[in-house]
Amino acid sequence: MCGIAGIASRSIVTMDDRRLVETMLRCLAHRGPDDQHALGAGRAILGARRLAIIDLDTGQQPLVNEDGSIMVSQNGEIYDYIELRRDLEAAGHTMRTKGDTEVLVHAYEQYGPRFPEHLRGMFAVALWDSNHQRLVLARDRLGKKPLYWRLADGRLTYGSELKALLADPATPRVIDEEALALYLQYQYIPAPRTIFKGIQKLPPASVLVWDGDEPKMSRYWAPEYEPKSSADPQALLEECLKILRDSVRLRLRSDEPLGVFLSGGMDSSVVTALMVEASERTVRSY
Repeated sequence: MCGIAGIASRSIVTMDDRRLVETMLRCLAHRGPDDQHALGAGRAILGARRLAIIDLDTGQQPLVNEDGSIMVSQNGEIYDYIELRRDLEAAGHTMRTKGDTEVLVHAYEQYGPRFPEHLRGMFAVALWDSNHQRLVLARDRLGKKPLYWRLADGRLTYGSELKALLADPATPRVIDEEALALYLQYQYIPAPRTIFKGIQKLPPASVLVWDGDEPKMSRYWAPEYEPKSSADPQALLEECLKILRDSVRLRLRSDEPLGVFLSGGMDSSVVTALMVEASERTVRSY
């Protein structure tokens, strides 16, 4: 599952900041039992708790580019990292690892803050660009991976769970009564609100850029429901099956054994059938 947490500041980060990030990461230990690591550079410290799935040997996070000017950590998985890696290497970028996280720093170098447009996956990404002195936070299109943040007193903290931000003694524990009303109405709290005042949730398909001034938020994708298709129903069924096959194939990329939760419903049965079709190993179901 993995988890990320970190700090960006208007001033140079201190040892107290590093100790705080380590504490925040320990709050996320259940998300990533395999490794905990933090990396600092001037005005930022990025940290990650890792559940090792891809590139078990060289995939420790955070990762940096060739000159160390850009560092990144992520919670999630970039499904098309092999294809993206191939394109980036063709454009002149050099990779040192075999995993999916390293492509993020080079995708950022190539495409800038809108690099998530080129990703297929489930992810919450934190990236520090020391050349421009800016923090970039990004979330996947449908918001499968959570990311919370708080800006106060010239410092932005972020984490995969609220409890990571609450590890900071400076974070007030004040209930947002409007958010509570939304929870009672919808059984969840829509982004960007959270249950606590002053802590926000990055919306799905969004990028936040902070360079020390006001955070800049942008959305890089939204679902489209028009125009309606007039294609032959059989052709649409075949196209749907093609997309499902491709999706399952990409999600089978792993250096660890995979299983599937099979409830017997239509969705899990289709996924299991396509896994059996695409996998060279016996598919284990639960």
